[in-house]
Amino acid sequence: MPGPLGDIVVLDLSRALAGPHAAQMLGDLGARVIKVEHPDGGDESRGWGPPFVGPDHDISTYFLAANRNKQSIAIDLKSADGKQLVERLVRQSDVLIENFRTGVLDRLGLSVERLHELNPRLVILSITGFGHDGPEGGRPGYDQIAQGEAGLMSLTGPSRDEPYRVGASIADLLAGIHGAYGVTGALYERERTGRGRVVRTSLLAAVTGVHSYHGTAWTVGGQVPGANGNHHASIAPYGAFHCADGMLQIAAANDGQWKKVAALLGIDPDVAKYATNRERFAHRDELIADMEKALAAHDRGHWLARLGEAGVPAGAIRSIDEVYTWDQTRSQGLVIEVDHPVLGRIELPGPPLRFEDDTEESGHEESGTEVTHTAPPALGQDGDAVLSWLEEREG
Repeated sequence: MPGPLGDIVVLDLSRALAGPHAAQMLGDLGARVIKVEHPDGGDESRGWGPPFVGPDHDISTYFLAANRNKQSIAIDLKSADGKQLVERLVRQSDVLIENFRTGVLDRLGLSVERLHELNPRLVILSITGFGHDGPEGGRPGYDQIAQGEAGLMSLTGPSRDEPYRVGASIADLLAGIHGAYGVTGALYERERTGRGRVVRTSLLAAVTGVHSYHGTAWTVGGQVPGANGNHHASIAPYGAFHCADGMLQIAAANDGQWKKVAALLGIDPDVAKYATNRERFAHRDELIADMEKALAAHDRGHWLARLGEAGVPAGAIRSIDEVYTWDQTRSQGLVIEVDHPVLGRIELPGPPLRFEDDTEESGHEESGTEVTHTAPPALGQDGDAVLSWLEEREG
């Protein structure tokens, strides 16, 4: 069976990004993902762009980003026939993913109780904007709204007075990631209990769940963190610095690394104001100015080479096209090729996980966990195939 989830069937009722991303991650692990879309237009992200590609410029690259390794079947959930078909699919599925507003599935006659009546082993992933309960549980949520409400924008940008959204739809994507790992945990638990359960997350939970040291700065330290631009909130020097031809990044996370940086830049590492991280952070503006004065003598290539030789973490700031043409990116399987029914052979961002066996010690020639990736589907393109599979399972 391909991939560690090769025997798992996922029924994906979600749309846009958070739910589809979770389903895509499970598909990357080998699960069969059946994407249910409304016959009239399908997933709303099919209309999101630019850019649009294809002969008729009607294929959304946004949709292509979240729907690889899936089959598409067009079903109207509000029709009697559509509901009956979904119930048949539920009986044959291991996981159901939905990101409707609270109460929508209940009104469609597909409440949690009904779903578990149809299939007690079903794991249900429910993703909402702000949670399924609580004083604002029914509130709709989109990524940027959640970034603001969950405090992320207050931490991002050049200053406390200019909050910025994170460039990627990070609330949606994190909710998908959290949801996918919650599903795998529930599937593991099901092996012991024989029953599925509901896994819930939200855009609010996803962002709050990665506050990390920003959260404890307030809950324990009593300080409200704010935006620090391109520099770290607790470590110095750690951020983006100007040199002769642009910017590079340097991260000196301990005193040993700082001394290496200081030696390269001709700065006394033991002067009182720079001797410890506490002092360096207290004098961060002065430290940045001293470092950039020295960095201005040479270009990025020079400094990145020298910092690399010294063993100091440093790097360029790449544009998206540079990332996907970088040999290191490609060496990690982060770009994959698939055959699209309209576009032909295309490249997509690849999965962030790799599964490997020590084949020499195990004696196996192949790991048995390789997934053959497929292109995001056209609307309803797999309807006949899904129905044939369903009839075979039912038989």
